[in-house]
This record gives sequence, structure tokens and C-alpha cells, in this order.
Amino acid sequence: MSEIQIDKELDCRGMSCPLPVLKTKKAVSDMTAGQVLKMTCTDQGSKKDMPSWSERTGNPILSSEEKEGEFTFWIKKA
Repeated sequence: MSEIQIDKELDCRGMSCPLPVLKTKKAVSDMTAGQVLKMTCTDQGSKKDMPSWSERTGNPILSSEEKEGEFTFWIKKA
């Protein structure tokens, strides 16, 4: 996903729910509107949790991918 310019990266690999969502929430809160966070995790629950969090908070997921047991989300701060 090299076409998406990222401003911050967050590695949540090895963490279980709810830590990836909580750490994403904190990381996004420290960013300014328009910046993009790339978050990578291994928690299967993130496939449902991250879109739900995105919808609740209004911070859109620009893209996501699943590759070799890792889930990556590109989230734009609203």
C-alpha cells in the first residue's frame, strides 16, 4: 500500500482484544486531522473490531489487508 502516505505506525502484533483498539484510539487521539495511521496486529477479532471502532469514532479506514496472519489497517484521523 505504498500509495497511501502514512504519518505514524503502530505495531500491535501479539496483543489480544481490546489492546489493538485501545492503542489505536490513543495513537489517533495524538494525531492531527488528515494524518494517517498504519496499524498492524495479529488479533483475529480486529477484522470486526476495527471497522466497528472506525464507524463509531468517524475515523475512516482508508484500506485494510490480511496477509500471513497479520491484519493491517490504514486509518485517517477525522
